[in-house]
This record gives sequence, C-alpha cells and structure tokens, in this order.
Amino acid sequence: MDRHILQKVQCFQGNLGKIAKSIPLVKMGPCLPGATEKTSKDGTAGVPNLQLYDVKTGTCLKSFIQKKMQNWCPSWSEDETICARNVNNEVHFFENNNFNTIAYKLHLQKINDFVLSPGPQPYKVAVYVPGSKGAPSFVRLYQYPNFDGPHAALANKSFFKADKVTMLWNKKATAVLVIASTDVDKTGASYYGEQTLHYIATNGESAVVQLPKNGPIYDVVWNSSSTEFCAVYGFMPAKATVFNLKCDPVFDFGTGPRNAAYYSPHGHILVLAGFGNLRGQMEVWDVKNYKLISKPVASDSTYFAWCPDGEHILTATCAPRLRVNNGYKIWHYTGSVLHKYDVPSNAELWQVSWQPFLDGVFPAKTITYQAVPSDVPSEEPKAATAYRPPALRNKPITNSKLHEEEPPQNMKPQPGNDKPLSKTALKNQRKHEAKKAAKQEARGEKSLDLAPTPAPQNSARNTVSQSTSGDPEVDKKIKNLKKKLKAIEQLKEQAATGKQLEKNQLEKIQKEKALLQELEDLELGV
Repeated sequence: MDRHILQKVQCFQGNLGKIAKSIPLVKMGPCLPGATEKTSKDGTAGVPNLQLYDVKTGTCLKSFIQKKMQNWCPSWSEDETICARNVNNEVHFFENNNFNTIAYKLHLQKINDFVLSPGPQPYKVAVYVPGSKGAPSFVRLYQYPNFDGPHAALANKSFFKADKVTMLWNKKATAVLVIASTDVDKTGASYYGEQTLHYIATNGESAVVQLPKNGPIYDVVWNSSSTEFCAVYGFMPAKATVFNLKCDPVFDFGTGPRNAAYYSPHGHILVLAGFGNLRGQMEVWDVKNYKLISKPVASDSTYFAWCPDGEHILTATCAPRLRVNNGYKIWHYTGSVLHKYDVPSNAELWQVSWQPFLDGVFPAKTITYQAVPSDVPSEEPKAATAYRPPALRNKPITNSKLHEEEPPQNMKPQPGNDKPLSKTALKNQRKHEAKKAAKQEARGEKSLDLAPTPAPQNSARNTVSQSTSGDPEVDKKIKNLKKKLKAIEQLKEQAATGKQLEKNQLEKIQKEKALLQELEDLELGV
C-alpha cells in the first residue's frame, strides 16, 4: 500500500465539539469568568450558555441565551459566508461571521428544524414545522434570502405521522429527502415507531417514496451524482433499493443483514453494511453495472468512511461505543485489508478520520473485481454455530432458516435483463394478466357449452352421461355442475404451474368433492 494513503488517517483522543472549518468554535457554557445574568429581548433572564469563538485568537465573538436543548447548533454554509441559527419561531441568518447584526430572518410559527443546502450560492434552506391540532406537518424549501411573500417558497410538502424529521439535501441542492418518524407505531408492528420517506424538489415536485417492504427505515443516502438515492428499510432481513428522481425503483438488492449504505465519493461504488447490533457484513457493489464486487466482514465496527480517492475504506472500533478491541482497518474495496492498527489494551480510540481533500483531486478509476494483494494476514471470521440441545447433537443437521433472504434483482430466476418496472407499469401489467386470465376462463366455459359431452369413464369425476334425465330442471342443474367442475379443473392446472390463486378461487377448489357428489346423485336420480 502506498505511504501517502496511510498518511490520510488522523486519530483523535477526544471530541472538541462542533467546529466550523476556519473561524468560529461553538461552545456551550459561560463565555467569560464572572459572566452576569442578562435579559434577552423576549424577557428571558439567564446566563448566556452558547458562545462562538475565533479559534485563531481565542476571542469570544458572540454569546447567546440558548433555551432549547434540541436543534440548537448553528449551521454554516460550505464557504462559511452565511451562518444560520434557530431561535423560537425564526431562523436568524448572519453574514461573513458578523454575529452582531442579523442579516435576514425566516419567520414561521412553531418552526422546529432547518437544514442549509450544500455547495455554492445560491444557498437554499429546508425548514420543518410539526403539525398541531389536526393540521399536518410540512417541510418547505426556500432560496436565501427570499423568505417573504406568499409565493416565496420553492416547494412545500405536507404529511401526517411525524414527530420528528431528518432532512437530506443532495449534492447539487436540487432536492431533499425527508424521513418522517413517529415515536410510537400505533399499529403495534414496531417498537421503534413508524417511518415514511418523502421526496421534495426545488422545482416544486414532491412525492411519497413507496417502499415495498414494511418496517423501519434504517438509512437513506444520496449518490454524489444527485440523480439517484439508496434506501435500506424493512424488518430484518432488511431490503435495499436504488430509486431515481421520479421515485421509481432502479435496482433491488434483495434482503440481507444490513442497516447502512455508503456511496463512494465518485458515486460509482455502493457499500451496504450491517453495523451496530449486526455482525459487520458488507456488500460492495458496482452501481453502474449492478454487479457484486466483494463481501468483506468488519466485525464490531462502529465507524465507516470512504477515502477521498474512492478506492479505500476505513472501518474502526471506537470508544465509548465499544471499549474493547479498539482499532482501525484500511481496506481496498475489493475486500483486501491493507493496514491494521490495534490500540493497546490500556488505551482507547475515540475517533478516526481521513484527511480531507478538495473534490477533483482524485480522479475516478476503472473498477476492478480482482482482490488487490496485501501484506496483512487475512483473518477469516469464525463461523458461528447455532446451539443444539443434547437430544439433537447426534442427529443430522437440517438446513432451516428463520428468514429466507431474497436475492438481488439480477440473481432472481427471471428471463431477460430488463430493468424493473415502475409501480404504475407493474400495476398495468397485473391488470392485463388478470383480464387475459378472465378471457381464457370465459373462452373455456364457452367451448365447454358448445363441445359434445365426453363419453363416460370409470373415474367418478368423469361419470358424465350424454343422455338426458327427461326433466329440464335436472338437466339444467347437471349442466351448471359440469361447468363449475370444468372451471375447477382449469384452476387446479393453473395452481400446478405455480400461479398464485385468489382466496375465492381456492374456495372453489375445496368445493369440488361436494359438487361431484351432487352431480352423481342427479345423474342417478337420487
């Protein structure tokens, strides 16, 4: 491994707080010794507990009285030209780190949270207002500093079932993904509440992202191209799907033990991983060809990060999440471990980070599927064996699974390599298949009426006689029974080919024995 790659890792033995790139340092607590109580404009008295420092000189630039414990942290644009802070029913904007003058205000009743867009000007901001008294929650997008007027908002999306939201801008600041969460799932399906995913674009378009599997949303991440995003969702084993800007599924990765997704800086590789309470299994995918590259395992990992070069991956086990086996590994995306560092048993590793680089410093390279050579000895993870009670230990093992995992889309037994149908196209296809089946069934019944009655056979099912009973009513009943039995035969043939039958169709099949007995009684004149 090249020496310069190893030099991109910085280890920290602590956390200094949330810091802007150059000038301000955010700190909660007294600004200066002997600070006295002050009264804010709304009449609230107290000691300023939010300070902004100049890290070059150590000077306290500004002190605020911060009352809310959530969403209190100021936010800077990437070029640090503007800084925004949530205050009561307003978002205050400061320019050029001049915190003595509020440049602009965005006023909305009961505003709860906001997120500034990434990238250069024009800046955009997404704001969230929770619902109350039957009114829905909503997220609105604005372009700085156009906040006034009834048509100032670029887009608006309202929704119910939201106690809190997570707002994710794409890199080009053209759209926002909103994960709306409730603290309690009223259906009782999940202990962790209920989540829904919404899409809002700056051109005014919005939609609810339809997730095919029920369950929590573990992670949502944008591709750096800003043209697609990946969602990991559903009860374990979780499902992962890539969607386009129309919120239509592009590729389905099936199900597996995963709860996180990470796009490479160039957007050409996607890692699906299961960390935390999962075993650290990773899947590395080529998202241009949707081909699996490797499946490494990073056990006990609490941190994951892509190197800016788009080729190397950093995984680490850090305190206080885990206080044993602290250390980090540097991987190549093909699954090879290129460097490993274990912290001594009497020390802890708190944070690991790649050295930052500007975009474009590392050009994208062609994806390789062959594992790169490494001097680090491989550590094969020990296969976990399930507990077997003493009564079963001398008996053969049966391959039984609690959950059957669904394979990725390109590994499913389906003809052709066509892309997955959109939700509307899939719905139309099902309607077409249902109409086609109905026509075939009607055609079969019609041909049954026109065709001559088959000769009697020894089977009780085919004891159909061409002779009539002489009673028109009895003949009519016999004819109707024959039609029903013919339809049941067709349904049984469809079931034999693997077609999923409806509930009423299954009920028809269950009545076959009774219909045969009734037909036999009529023909015998009972």
